[in-house]
Amino acid sequence: MRYHVVLTLGAITALSACAAGPNYHAPKTASLGVPATYYEQPSPSIAAQSDADLAQWWTRLGDSALDALIQKAIANNLDIAQAQARLRQAREALVQANAAFLPQVSATGSGGKNYRSGTSGFQLDSNGNVIGSSSNSWSSAYSVGADASWEIDLFGGIRRSSEAARADLAGSGFDLAATRTAIIAELVTNYVQARLGQEQLRIARETLANQQDNYDIARWRLEAGLVSSLDQEQARAQLAQTSATVPQLETSVKAALNRIAVLTGEAPGEATRSLEQPKAIPVAAENVAIGIPADTLRQRPDVRAAERTLAAATSRIGVAQAALYPSLSISGNIGTSSTAFRDLTDIVTGGVFGRIAQTIFDGGRLRAQVRSQRAATDAAFAAYKGTVLTSIEDVENAVNALKAARERATQLGIAYEASNNSAILARSQYQAGLTDFQTLLTAEQTLLSARNSLAGAQSDEVLAVSQLYSALGGGWQTMDGRPQ
Repeated sequence: MRYHVVLTLGAITALSACAAGPNYHAPKTASLGVPATYYEQPSPSIAAQSDADLAQWWTRLGDSALDALIQKAIANNLDIAQAQARLRQAREALVQANAAFLPQVSATGSGGKNYRSGTSGFQLDSNGNVIGSSSNSWSSAYSVGADASWEIDLFGGIRRSSEAARADLAGSGFDLAATRTAIIAELVTNYVQARLGQEQLRIARETLANQQDNYDIARWRLEAGLVSSLDQEQARAQLAQTSATVPQLETSVKAALNRIAVLTGEAPGEATRSLEQPKAIPVAAENVAIGIPADTLRQRPDVRAAERTLAAATSRIGVAQAALYPSLSISGNIGTSSTAFRDLTDIVTGGVFGRIAQTIFDGGRLRAQVRSQRAATDAAFAAYKGTVLTSIEDVENAVNALKAARERATQLGIAYEASNNSAILARSQYQAGLTDFQTLLTAEQTLLSARNSLAGAQSDEVLAVSQLYSALGGGWQTMDGRPQ
């Protein structure tokens, strides 16, 4: 009998070592359509960004107010808080999945008194009638018991379920990281838009001061009989048109500040009062190295989350497939009962039972579950590949956007210099009566457009850098408890 038990346990161990379903292997980059290099490069170097560079890339913009806002958002943003809660849920789901490896034990106990009422014996009364004698009694009853059951993982269904839960946990960690990178990028975008709006407000107010001078000059020349009222009306119209842009710009600044407040987990208003003081647009970082497309598999949290989703789906094929095979479980119980608490251990009963079960007919339900899970795995692979290709697209677009913004900023800098010189000349010539007001009006409008366009190009350059770092997966590399 001892050898029989040893052989049986050995057979169980051998069977459980062979888990149902395919073993997961991460897809090769070739099967994902990943090219060897990016088509566009922002610099001759293709070295990948280090984790330290990617982790806090926004610090390269050199804006301490922005740095403080991002740290505040990381700590208080509500989308991040939701992702953290989902991560905790996934961690507990793994604990639940691993609990299936262990026996399940439960215990019961009871105690109390039973009451009995009735008649016993008989006697005669004084008239010779038979009467019964009543009796009431109390008795004690106590019982203690325990039950245990254990499902042996013969075909690895429990192991595959644990693998899937472990992959889900890692995926939830990467989802948290992806949420964090998205919030950082959105915060940078709104911060830059707020500073751009403040810069355009400054330009508008300076332009209004010049246009007010032009209007005063036109009115003075009209009173002196040197020009017709056309100059004055044109100057008045130009002044009003520029004034009309101020409320719109103030609204855009306020909207950006309100969004920043919500991103940092606070109500709009007082939370961003310190940002209402105008400040220059941050300066874009130079020489952003992007590495090679294969780096996205390591750097991008959304790509890694999609890969973990594929791993979980593959493991669940084994869970579904194991349900096709027999299941073996062992159960046992032990118990005792007595009319006196002190006598509970006098008589103890128990038993151990083995149970094997196999589905004979289910109308094809279990096999359909296997096919369904294989289809889900195919979908997860397509989603993973799509996420990888989208990440490469994001990098390519960001590199092109950065190049275009820098080229535009260079040319618009030249345009601003020329427009400013032209406006100065036109203003002095009009004051001297050497040119008409239409020439001055055109020069002023061109200068205003050039100044706004240059400010827009400067902000576009910063936003393109932000877009590029986000596309590279920056912002989570030093996250506490980050998945590996």
